[in-house]
Amino acid sequence: MTKLAVYCGAAAGRDPAHLDAAHELGAIMAARGIDLVYGGGKLGLMGAIADAVLAAGGRVYGVIPSALVSHEVAHLGLTELHEVADMHQRKAKMTQLADGFLCLAGGIGTFDELFEAWTWNALGYHAKPFCLLNTAGYWDKFMAFCDHVRDEGFMSAARRDQLLSADTIEDALDRLEAAAAAAQDGPVW
Repeated sequence: MTKLAVYCGAAAGRDPAHLDAAHELGAIMAARGIDLVYGGGKLGLMGAIADAVLAAGGRVYGVIPSALVSHEVAHLGLTELHEVADMHQRKAKMTQLADGFLCLAGGIGTFDELFEAWTWNALGYHAKPFCLLNTAGYWDKFMAFCDHVRDEGFMSAARRDQLLSADTIEDALDRLEAAAAAAQDGPVW
């Protein structure tokens, strides 16, 4: 994996562990030679990870819709900043640029990005893996809900298994690398 899309909040959240994770992830990605693909903003966790990758000598590719350039305060110090027309183009461009996806803490924008990447994978549009970085148990209830959806018969076990999770950055990156190497094209029913 040479480019990783990271979905995360444009806010820092209440727990400082999330900001710490964004900084640490950025440094580790740069040390591993993994470029960052992200939403292009300079606020919150988004800005923290971009700044951490850049500070460690890595490359950062931002993708931001025109309408959000001023709202998210576009990060102008990136390796490349792609301005696109809307959120659909943002997610498509991030998917095109990245080899996999990692979700940190975030809100509805992060959920939207995760669900679209997962849906496209399930439909066979791409075979790129995705993982939740479960810092401070942030994703515990979401993963339990996904288990409930599977148990109720609205998601197959194979599709549920696609959603990787890890409590540490190193484990998350290792899981993504392994899943990328084992990925097969085609839908996951």
